[in-house]
Amino acid sequence: METTLAQSVRGRLITAEEQELPVPAAFRYSSADPLAVHVDFPPTASLDGTAVTWTFARALLEEGLSVPAGSGDVRVRPCGRTRTVMEFHSPYGLALVEFDTPDLHRFLLRSHAVVEVGHEDVGEAVERGLSSLFGGV
Repeated sequence: METTLAQSVRGRLITAEEQELPVPAAFRYSSADPLAVHVDFPPTASLDGTAVTWTFARALLEEGLSVPAGSGDVRVRPCGRTRTVMEFHSPYGLALVEFDTPDLHRFLLRSHAVVEVGHEDVGEAVERGLSSLFGGV
């Protein structure tokens, strides 16, 4: 049985002028894709007015709460004791979004209740991915 959880969080978009603009986000986790987390931003948070979803490893989020982590499109690092900064890199630029660390920690604990770390069964997710990639061939 697939279980999905979602948690709304308040982020702060850090602008080039070092202003903080409020930005809503929702973190999602699904037992169907047990190694990943998703962050959904509403259309109002993007330059072109479309909703945006970023997907990355749950382990990256967990590591980034205590030490800088990531070297790809998503990077996570602590900012003091109560805030965490996430960097989202794309061909169109960079977005820095700051979240309250307790909110992210709470989300991770809830995801661990769905699928414990080390108990992820990725077989079904791999099958779905291969089927999608090869079009059911």
